[in-house]
Amino acid sequence: MTTPITIALTKGRLEKETIRILESLGIDCTEVKDKGRKLILQSQNRDFRFILVKAVDVLTYVEHGVADIGIVGKDVLLENGKDDFEMLDLQFGKCDFCLASVPSYDPESQRRKVIATKYPNVAAHYFRQQGQDVEIIKIEGSVEIAPLLGLADAIVDIVETGETLRENGLVIFDKLAPISARLIVNRTALKKHTQPIFDLIDRLDTYIENRQEADV
Repeated sequence: MTTPITIALTKGRLEKETIRILESLGIDCTEVKDKGRKLILQSQNRDFRFILVKAVDVLTYVEHGVADIGIVGKDVLLENGKDDFEMLDLQFGKCDFCLASVPSYDPESQRRKVIATKYPNVAAHYFRQQGQDVEIIKIEGSVEIAPLLGLADAIVDIVETGETLRENGLVIFDKLAPISARLIVNRTALKKHTQPIFDLIDRLDTYIENRQEADV
């Protein structure tokens, strides 16, 4: 029996959109859609196995070869410095890393700033490129309130529509990097399952191109 290709999916929005696309390619995802509390699932013909995990764990499972393929946001790759696994931009889940703060914030000021963020490595890289020395505070929750309460001068965060920033009186001062869902592949798996993995990548690439042409 052929060994199934194991795909690690980021639970939540990326999972749902990935399943929609895979089904459009003729890949059975019935068990994933009706998963209940199960986290390891199979396609009907057992060509694919799916595991559902948190975003940062997708990278871990792929890196260690437990999963052959992973679908994860570019934010996870940038924060963990692992974009060498990336094979394809899936062109959904789009947003941006942004620098934001209260309107009075001066990004050109040379005084040492305090920056609150869930992504300290991304923030540190950005400010090094700007030639600015900053103190970075890592926050796991609602980072938007940090400038409002005086904890930080500004924040670095993922922004989709900007509505949350606007509702809290914050404005965007710079966009650091675009974010979207990416397909990543374990190097050993690519050698072991070269044909089926590249076949899936080619089919996804064609799907993306067709969708972009339809949107024009």
